[in-house]
Amino acid sequence: MSLAKNKIVFEDCRASCVEIESFSILDNQSILITGGTGFIGKWLAEMISFINSVSDVNIKLYLLGRDITKFKEEVPHLAEKNFINFIEQDIRYVHDLPSDINYIIHAAGSPDNREHVSDPLKTIETFYKGTQSLLDVASRIQNLKKIIHLSSHQVYGRNETEELISENYFGSFEALNVANCYAESKRIAETLCSYYKNNLRLPIVILRPFAFIGPYQDIEKPWAINSFIRDAILGGPIRILGNGLTERSYLYASDMAYSILRSLIVGKVGEIYNLGSNKPISLNELAFKIQGQSTVKMEILSKSSKENYLSISKLVPDTDKITKDLNVREIFTIDEAINRTILWNQLNKKVK
Repeated sequence: MSLAKNKIVFEDCRASCVEIESFSILDNQSILITGGTGFIGKWLAEMISFINSVSDVNIKLYLLGRDITKFKEEVPHLAEKNFINFIEQDIRYVHDLPSDINYIIHAAGSPDNREHVSDPLKTIETFYKGTQSLLDVASRIQNLKKIIHLSSHQVYGRNETEELISENYFGSFEALNVANCYAESKRIAETLCSYYKNNLRLPIVILRPFAFIGPYQDIEKPWAINSFIRDAILGGPIRILGNGLTERSYLYASDMAYSILRSLIVGKVGEIYNLGSNKPISLNELAFKIQGQSTVKMEILSKSSKENYLSISKLVPDTDKITKDLNVREIFTIDEAINRTILWNQLNKKVK
């Protein structure tokens, strides 16, 4: 069963990695990924493993995270790879790193709003203090070539238009709402990046992720597409919270990982790029698509709810800039993304 899951991920990496020859620049280079044991970290490790296995490129990887044991249990096929090295540490307390690091992808921190509301101070510390600690250490690494900082689409605040969100959009923001501690922390982390780039000449590129879907994403997380897929795997009904007219977009995980690695080699220092899909889909449409891919007949139920501050009617990125500068595009359609995510989770057999 594990082999079948691994095959899905390997095939996805092959499909998304359309310019594998471009990664020759990373041959004999070392990459540090903070948050390396999470969803994004796992996919970056899978993509780098694929590149190493099918080309002459030899990339060394450092994965920094708080729970290495859990990572080894969840992805033993990656844990046994010789090119992967582990650093078990909280990003807030990083004071030293291997001197041979050439590239850093800063992806530490959870986007789960339940954690932010329950412990907002920890959220602020993770993204502010964690980013500052990392950049302090990075400033002392001799052969550092680039840092990719993963921020968040939430820095844009409230989307008050029906347009796609460009990198220079700035919406309204309720700073005194403690629920916005995640977005505020991501904003100050971007300011730190600007300081370290301008004053210490660190080569930083900022990515602002939107929504993703794919294997390794915890479908117990409180996001619509995760909940819908979980409901479908359990036989339904699929529950929609709200009127279902809210529009989001979803980039498949292997396309995400490929785009991040492309930003590592061709992303322009000092620039900001949206990372996501520019193809909007309403929650109603999404639920029907997931229902249609199930082998079991099930209902779709809607339940009205009071909209919170960041419950936006449309939250979809303008991806023209990243498409042009990084020469990336979506390979997987939303239907393919749903199909492969459901299949992988069915093989995983961890849904309760």
